[in-house]
Amino acid sequence: MARLCCFGAGCSDFTGQGSIASGKGKGCQGQVKICYGYNLVRGMTNHPMEDYHFAELVDVKGNELGLFAIYDGHLGDTVPMYLQKNLFTNILNEEEFWTHTDRAIIKAYEKTDQAILSHTPDLGQGGSTAVTAILVNGRKLWVANVGDSRAVLLKGGEPIQMSIDHDPNVERSVIENRGGFVSNMPGDVPRVCGQLAVSRAFGDRNLKSLLRSEPDIKIEDIDHTAELLVLASDGLWKVMNNQEVVDLAKRYKDPYAAAKPINPSKHKKEIVRMIYHASLFGSRRKSVSKDFHREQKNK
Repeated sequence: MARLCCFGAGCSDFTGQGSIASGKGKGCQGQVKICYGYNLVRGMTNHPMEDYHFAELVDVKGNELGLFAIYDGHLGDTVPMYLQKNLFTNILNEEEFWTHTDRAIIKAYEKTDQAILSHTPDLGQGGSTAVTAILVNGRKLWVANVGDSRAVLLKGGEPIQMSIDHDPNVERSVIENRGGFVSNMPGDVPRVCGQLAVSRAFGDRNLKSLLRSEPDIKIEDIDHTAELLVLASDGLWKVMNNQEVVDLAKRYKDPYAAAKPINPSKHKKEIVRMIYHASLFGSRRKSVSKDFHREQKNK
């Protein structure tokens, strides 16, 4: 019985406040049953919630799609909120989505970034990472990301990292060739010009000449050996490695239960302010079908 799960996490600074938002859903893609849940929890600091998620099962041109994402904002929540409303719409509206999916995703990411920059007076100077996962007909998985939000697939009993952490040190030469620098201060992470801890992001107008918004993309066939897919922002990966995360996620059959905050006394204090979890199980049920409108409301 195949199972595919996703969950994501924000900062590791949870104090025990109640959820800001939570929910769940389920459906089918062919022989694969899909269930998902999410739980957003405010952190212990006065830092506002800047994490957003997306989780929908849609029917497009007779194809069943699972759309899942985490957007981790910085310097405000306007950019991740914009991504939540627009990024998947832009991806699916690309003419090449069904023929050259990777090219379509890249184009949509870059067009979305340009739209964000053109709306700077409304969206501010902040930015966001993104990790998006598209499951097509329960058989093909496309994962794209910019920034340090990560996706890990458990397949054949082994964790497979489906994304690239866009660390400023790794892309130092690109940043320096564009006239910037990467700081490495004691006790801090590498930062672009001493400010941003990722080398790729949406928005960030003041640093945009040094940053890229082109995503890395990985494709994987989904079969009975695929068990879990984990989507998480950097807060989780700072305290747990890929193996630890999938080992924890696969304990749960109920995705909504798995979306609950992790106990800090048991798991390296990796309690998070946002957890999102989706699960797919191999059994046939009536499929969920939704029309994916070319223009979503309230853009």
